[in-house]
Amino acid sequence: MFRIRKLDIFIIKQFGTLFVGTFIVSLFVLMMQFLWQYVDELIGKGLSLDVLGEFFWYMSLMMVPEALPLAVLLSSLITFGNLGESSELTAIKAAGISLIKAFRGVIIFTFFIALVSFYFQDTIGPNAKKHFNQLLNSMKQKNPELEIPEGVFYDGIPDTNLYVEKRDLKTGRLYNIMIYRMTDSYEDQAIILADSGLLQSTAEKKHLVLNLWNGEWFENMRSQEFGSSASVPYRRESFVHKKLVIDFSDEFNRIDMSRISDDARTKSIAKIRHDKDSLVQVFDSVGNAYYQDARQVLYPVLQLKKSDLVKAKTLASTKNFDLDTLYNKMIPEERRQTIERALINSQQTVSDLDFKSMITSDGDKMIRMHDIAEINKYLLSLTCLIFFFIGAPLGAIIRKGGLGVPIIISVFVFIIYYILNNTGYRMSRQGDWAVWFGRGLSPAILIPTAIFITYKANKDSAVFNIDMYRNLAMRILGLRIKRSISSKEVIINAPKYAVDATMLKEMNADIVAYVQKSNLKSPPNFIRTFFKYQPDHEIEQLSNNLETIIDDLSNTRNKLILSELNKYPVLITKAHTRPFEYKWLNITAAIILPVGLFLYFRMWGFRLRLYRDLKIIKQTNDNIIEESEKIIAKQKQ
Repeated sequence: MFRIRKLDIFIIKQFGTLFVGTFIVSLFVLMMQFLWQYVDELIGKGLSLDVLGEFFWYMSLMMVPEALPLAVLLSSLITFGNLGESSELTAIKAAGISLIKAFRGVIIFTFFIALVSFYFQDTIGPNAKKHFNQLLNSMKQKNPELEIPEGVFYDGIPDTNLYVEKRDLKTGRLYNIMIYRMTDSYEDQAIILADSGLLQSTAEKKHLVLNLWNGEWFENMRSQEFGSSASVPYRRESFVHKKLVIDFSDEFNRIDMSRISDDARTKSIAKIRHDKDSLVQVFDSVGNAYYQDARQVLYPVLQLKKSDLVKAKTLASTKNFDLDTLYNKMIPEERRQTIERALINSQQTVSDLDFKSMITSDGDKMIRMHDIAEINKYLLSLTCLIFFFIGAPLGAIIRKGGLGVPIIISVFVFIIYYILNNTGYRMSRQGDWAVWFGRGLSPAILIPTAIFITYKANKDSAVFNIDMYRNLAMRILGLRIKRSISSKEVIINAPKYAVDATMLKEMNADIVAYVQKSNLKSPPNFIRTFFKYQPDHEIEQLSNNLETIIDDLSNTRNKLILSELNKYPVLITKAHTRPFEYKWLNITAAIILPVGLFLYFRMWGFRLRLYRDLKIIKQTNDNIIEESEKIIAKQKQ
C-alpha cells in the first residue's frame, strides 16, 4: 500500500522548487527561439502594446507543452545531482531504500505534469495556436511595403498580385516588377511591367502609393463578365514614370478566423478525429470518382452487338492477331494521324493524372497532418516521463549538483531528442515515412536509453566507465586483452616457486591431453554446437589455475619471469564451445541460417585461437619452470 513518507515530501519539495525555476527559464528560451522566426513580422509595423502583449501571451501558452519536458529533465538532473553531491542519496541507500523507491513520489509528481501537458495541448494550446495564427496573419497585412518578398507573387495588397524579382532593403526599391490588377472593372483589368518601383503608404495611412519607372501597361477594354474572345480589344501604354494610388487601410485589422480553421494544430483530439473522418470520406469519394473516370477513359467497355462481341473475342484469342500488322497495312497519312492522336491522348492523360495527383496528394497531406497533430499530444506528455527517467538516474550517477554539469548533460540529451523529433516530423509530414514510424522515432530511441540508465543507477553500476565498455567491446569482437604486469615496489608474500613449478608441469600435461582429445584444429560439430551443448569445464579450470599462478608469481623480482608472465594470453573460456550462454538463443541463431553460419565460423576461429594460446601457454610454462628451478637451486645453496 502506498503511503506518503517524509522522504517523498522532502524530495518533492526539492524537485518542485527547481522545476518552477527551470520551467520559467525553459519557457523563456523557447519563446526567444520561436520569436526569432517572426522578428520581421513585428519590427517596423507600429503595433500597439496590447497587440504585442496578446502576441506574446498566446506564444507563451503555445510553448508550455514544449517547455515542460525540458524543465522536467533539467530539474530532475539538478535535484538528484544535489542529493548525490551532499551524500544524501548514500544515506537513503544505507537506510535500505532503493533508488526506485526514492523516485516514487517524484514519479507521481511528474505524471501529474504529463497530465497538465496533455490538457494544455488538447484544450488551451489549440485555442492559443488559433489566435496566434490570426494575429500573425493580420500583422503580415499591416504595412505591406515591408513584407514584399522576392521571387514569388504577393497578394497582401487588395485586388492586386505583385511580383518582385529583387528588393533593395536599404532604399526600399523594387526591381523587375510584374503587377496583376484583378477587379471586375474594365479600367483596372491590367498587367503592368516595370523595371523598378517604390511602394509607400500615404501620411493618413489610408492609401498605398506605387511609383513605377520604365515600364508598360497592358489593359483590357472590356470586362471579363461579358465573356472571353480573341477579339477583345486592349490598350498598351509605355511609360517612363507612373504613379498608382491603391486604397489600403494601415490600421490593424484581424483576419477572419475561418481562414485558419483548417490547421490541425488548432484542434482538440475530438475535433481532429471528427475532421479526419470527414476528410477520409471526402477524399475516398474523390478517389473513387477518379477511379471510375479512369476506367471509362483508359479502359472503356464498348457497347457492341452480341455478334460483334463474339467476333471481337474470337479475334482477340487468335494467335495471329497483331497490332503491328494492322499498322503496316495503313497508308502513310493514316499512320501519321494515328500517331498524332495517340500522342495527344497520352499527353492529355498525363496532364489529367498530374492534376488529379495534386488534389489527392493535398488530401493525403491534410490527413497526415491530422494524424501527426493527434500523436504529438500524446508524445509530448510521454516525453515528460521519459526525460524524468533519463534525468533523475543521471543525476544520481554523476552526483554533481548546481547548474554546470546538469545543464551540459540536459542540453546534450535535448539536442538528441530535438534532432530525432524534428527528423521524424519532417519525414512524416512529407510522406517519406509512415506517421507512426516518424513520430515514434524519438521515443523508440529514448525509452530504451531511459530504462538502461535507470537500471544502472538502481544497481549502482558504472555507466560512464570507459574501460568497462572498451573491454566489453573487445570481448564481443573477439579482440585480445593484453596483460600488463610490472615489478612491485613492496612485496609482502614471496612467490612459492616450487609449488608454482609443480602446478605448471601438471598444467602442461593437461594441455597435451586436452589438445589430443579435443582436436581443436578440426571444425566444430554443428549439431552439438547449437542444439546439444556440452560445457568445457577443463578450459575453465585451466584458466582459473593459470590466473592463480600468475597472481602468485607477479610478486617476484625476477625480470625474466615478469617478462614471461606478460606473454600469457587471456583465455576466453566459452567462445569455442557455443555462441551464446542460453540454449534458446543458440537454436534461434541456427534456424536463421546466415546468422548461424557466421557464428559457426566465428566459433571455429576461436577454436583455432585457443589451440595457439595453449601452445603459447605450454612454451611459457616451460620457460618459467626452468627459471624457477634456477631460483630454487640458488635458495638451497
